[in-house]
Amino acid sequence: MRKAIQKRMEAKKYVWEGAIPLQIHLHESQVTTLPPPPPALILAPRIGYLPLLVPLIKPHFSSTLPPGVDTIWFEYRGLPLKWYIPTGVLFDLLCAEPERPWNITVHFRGYPGNVLIPCDGEDSVKWSFINSLKEAAYIINGNCKNVMNMSQSDQLELWHSVMNGNLEAYLRVSSKLKLATIEDEYTSLCSSKSQQGSGETDFTGQVKTGRVPVRLYVWSISEDFDDWEDLSQVDSWEKISYINRPIEIHKEGKCFTLHDAMKSLLPEFFSDESLSDSKLARVDFEDAQKIPSEDVSSNKVVEDQGQNAYEHREACCISSSAEIKLIRIQGIEPKLEIPFSWLVNNLLNPDHFLHICVCVKVPQ
Repeated sequence: MRKAIQKRMEAKKYVWEGAIPLQIHLHESQVTTLPPPPPALILAPRIGYLPLLVPLIKPHFSSTLPPGVDTIWFEYRGLPLKWYIPTGVLFDLLCAEPERPWNITVHFRGYPGNVLIPCDGEDSVKWSFINSLKEAAYIINGNCKNVMNMSQSDQLELWHSVMNGNLEAYLRVSSKLKLATIEDEYTSLCSSKSQQGSGETDFTGQVKTGRVPVRLYVWSISEDFDDWEDLSQVDSWEKISYINRPIEIHKEGKCFTLHDAMKSLLPEFFSDESLSDSKLARVDFEDAQKIPSEDVSSNKVVEDQGQNAYEHREACCISSSAEIKLIRIQGIEPKLEIPFSWLVNNLLNPDHFLHICVCVKVPQ
């Protein structure tokens, strides 16, 4: 058991230390000097958020910016980047063939309010993170009182631990929230096999229960391709289906796998049901991540938001003959037979959601 805990901590450390090399270019319309400034080179934490990089980026470009008030935002090949999605998730979702360094563009003017919700810098990102944590707590425990009742000092320490990539501090504070994790079935199975060799009890028959917060990003494509580099880029967020719902784990005598989880999230990909019979829990990007303009202090308001986030349902316009081409979590492309509990216990983001990027091919 001690070895299993050590391995889990090692996996968490890899997740927290994960980073993406960025090459950030200033948009040509905002260059006022010749020659234009060179791109900024930054190693961005996977679990971080793009607006948190602004203190490093702005000094690099400040001498060439036109007059005006900063309204900073990022884009990738013409697509404005959702600032409240973790940087690693954006990279996994938008770069089917990983691009290193990742070339993105920064704007200091002309905020696209028709595509992105407002961002007031670190404060907006912080409240987005805290709201996600509340939503996860509601899914796991049926309420978010533990998060709502956090002291200001604990809340600040938790946020700073995420900003600074301090896993030890994060674990110390987050443990107070009592957001239970599910038992790692792979570890239990290995331990059980070892015990069976000693004549002890079998793993079969144990009941696995749990509710896991999942955010699924489904990128639909229609064209055939021989290589990921030949695939057309995502040029609109309308091509991404955002599915925000819990995974219910309740298995007896059988390991609950990623395949089981995906079947729960995307049943029409794993069955013969017609599209009219298939329903997906789905919420809009903006509705799920709206940042309240006033202090979020009402338990009922937050709990209602959490409940609506995964109870709202509408049809998803994807054919039953669609084919899953790629699943990516924290930059890893796991096999469908991997125990889902291992993914949950090792690859969660600090907001306690498991973010899964999926590419599916749908018939034309």
